Amino acid sequence: MEDRGGSFVAVRRISQGLDRGNACHSTSAEVVAGSAAWLGRGLSCVCAQRRESDARPSFDLTPAQEECLQKLQSRIDVAYDSSIPEHQEALRALWNAAFPDEELQDLISEQWKEMGWQGKDPSTDFRKQEGDRSMWEYPFAVAGVNITFMLVQMLDLEAVKPRTLVGAIFLKLLSENESAFDLLYCITFKLMDHQWLAMHASYMDFNAVMKSTRRQLERELLLEDIARLEELPSYGLLKR
Repeated sequence: MEDRGGSFVAVRRISQGLDRGNACHSTSAEVVAGSAAWLGRGLSCVCAQRRESDARPSFDLTPAQEECLQKLQSRIDVAYDSSIPEHQEALRALWNAAFPDEELQDLISEQWKEMGWQGKDPSTDFRKQEGDRSMWEYPFAVAGVNITFMLVQMLDLEAVKPRTLVGAIFLKLLSENESAFDLLYCITFKLMDHQWLAMHASYMDFNAVMKSTRRQLERELLLEDIARLEELPSYGLLKR
């Protein structure tokens, strides 16, 4: 993991000598399974019980939380544009983090396949959900794209305000740390990698690994004594 001015890049390079070891929706049962202690920590519950007109609980936002959510939503809406210098530099930063000793020849290059992109132009893969890799390893690049989409869905980030307890909890964390999404992405990537090894997964198990990762992440976010992302059990994976 590398910190680049408030954003993070999570990288795993897979070696053939590696010893392998150890997009479902939140149900209403999962929504109410979290501790009510969170409601006293900056989360104001509008409707704790299900109403006929609203299948999910709704949470009020403080002005600070609303501002943080809008900023994150504006980032989510940005599509990659190869003509924008900042986007080009982000790709180069990703390459340098993954392969610090190998110079990237061009933004469109066969070298990208070494990282798990399907073709020589990463921009063509950003909205794909399948990869073309060998059976024993997961498609790193596509995994990163899927993790982003999974987090947006799980945290209900495209809604005006969160409709799940997990989403409300995350928004509380975001209001206290503007890099919370970036950090959670890194944690999720490491957790996914850990699950992959623990399940002795092959390429055909990719979807099962992603679902397992999501379930574990939701469980951890609903723990009663979590006040910062650094307190999530899976945060420790970043130090390995």
